[in-house]
Amino acid sequence: MIIDGVFSGGGIKGYGLLGGFQELEENGFTFHRTAGTSAGSIIAAFIAAGYTGEEMEKLFLDINLSGLLDRRYGLIPIPFVKWLLVYWKLGLYKGEALEKWVAEKLAIRNVVTFKDIPPQSLRIIASDITNGKLVVLPDDLKNYGVDPLTFPVAKAVRMSCSIPYFFEPVKLNNGKRTSLFVDGGVLSNFPMWLFNSEHVRKERPVIGLRLSTDEIWKPHEVDNAVELFSALFKTMKDAHDSRYISKKHVNNIVFIPMKGLSAMDFNMNDEMKGELIERGRVYTREFLKRWTY
Repeated sequence: MIIDGVFSGGGIKGYGLLGGFQELEENGFTFHRTAGTSAGSIIAAFIAAGYTGEEMEKLFLDINLSGLLDRRYGLIPIPFVKWLLVYWKLGLYKGEALEKWVAEKLAIRNVVTFKDIPPQSLRIIASDITNGKLVVLPDDLKNYGVDPLTFPVAKAVRMSCSIPYFFEPVKLNNGKRTSLFVDGGVLSNFPMWLFNSEHVRKERPVIGLRLSTDEIWKPHEVDNAVELFSALFKTMKDAHDSRYISKKHVNNIVFIPMKGLSAMDFNMNDEMKGELIERGRVYTREFLKRWTY
């Protein structure tokens, strides 16, 4: 069956999305269009480039995750300098290593820019914090004076994966001003709305894979400043998406529980990677037993 697929953000927990994709693929599903945020943008881009689930698993198991953390080093090797770099560069790590890795793997499939994949086959979410708006790549690049077809797919993925304060924001200059982009999950962590609008007739089934800390939404407990910041950030991530997830849409979403797991565990070992992949498989398998279209 030909479907459209949506993949949520979730940092390193994105291994669960890979398992879900493998299960769908092995059950005869092929993807006409994909969309994703943050970790989900990597999965979506690799699918659009023609990677199979098995090929992706090899890439994801072989990668040295800690090698993606390309920190800038100051002249003075003291911990305080690290926080000065965060202050001036707005992130602990540059993010260039992540972009380079994605670019190398896409190039194996002869994919460099968006012109190298079928039109509208891939859409990636990023957050423009300079202008305070959600951005859909490559569609919205024309608003920045950029030809969408000439824009590197790996750069779009990096923009979507730039976790605030962790990775430096990506700069885009249109000749008049510079805009800063961070993780798409700040404004839309699960862009099911791209393919599943109430006002647009669907051309094919849409299945979303969502990494979730809880299987149901719970009220935030806010008793101190730390919990306030956490609740604010989670609200930014989820409020926009929750508006579009009606009871009708929930039936087309694979919820993969990830409670208690860190999205930024770049020291994750191969055993844990395998467990997350299998978790994605298990919950997708259960979803398919009850899914009807």
